[in-house]
Amino acid sequence: MTRIRIGYLLAICIAVLLSGCATVQPLRIRGNVDSLARQDASGKSTYLLLPGNKDAQVTDLQFQEYAAYIHRALAARGFVHDSNFESADLAIFLSYGIGDPQTHQYTYSLPVWGQTGYSGSTTSGTVTRYGNYGTYSGTTTYTPTYGITGYTTELGSYTIYFRYFLLDAYDLSTYKRDQKLSQVWRSTVTSVGASGDLRRVFPAMVAGAADRLATNTGQKIEFAVEEEHPSVLYIKGTTPK
Repeated sequence: MTRIRIGYLLAICIAVLLSGCATVQPLRIRGNVDSLARQDASGKSTYLLLPGNKDAQVTDLQFQEYAAYIHRALAARGFVHDSNFESADLAIFLSYGIGDPQTHQYTYSLPVWGQTGYSGSTTSGTVTRYGNYGTYSGTTTYTPTYGITGYTTELGSYTIYFRYFLLDAYDLSTYKRDQKLSQVWRSTVTSVGASGDLRRVFPAMVAGAADRLATNTGQKIEFAVEEEHPSVLYIKGTTPK
């Protein structure tokens, strides 16, 4: 086998090993859920799910992916998806989005390491005699000490994103009778974090807010959930809850 051939195979092996080590670190998603609901909201359990974003369609692949997560969260709350407009109790509009990146700068101090002095010294040498006279030749060695000699100021930065989704539920019986929109409940879920990938954080946001959807929370409720938590995997449809 030629030297070139051996080098080529070695390069492939190194590339495979490095790719195996490059793992994605799991995220911890933090957010808030804020829900409002009518007193009779619990009596309406069948629903249509429709896109709330401007110009979005039910057939859009992105909407269908996010809708699947919402269906699982609502099913766990006892809701039943009904694609029939005539028999469904609610029309629920799903809106979602992510804000522009916001970069923030900060300063921090780093210590400077250097010589701070001497802890002592040692001297050694030789004496050369010439009759009644002599000469001395010696060397003194100093032992230095080291430590923090000062600080330097550095500039750092970090970028965060605002992520959200909204669920607005309207009474279909009122609409079919009076052609008016009567809101039954509304859930607002928001999150701020370093990931600008809404597809990645969306299932965790749904899982973190799932128990508060279609309720009256009375205030914003905070949540934090690991993206590999069983509740998130359930929302993704990869494992039982």
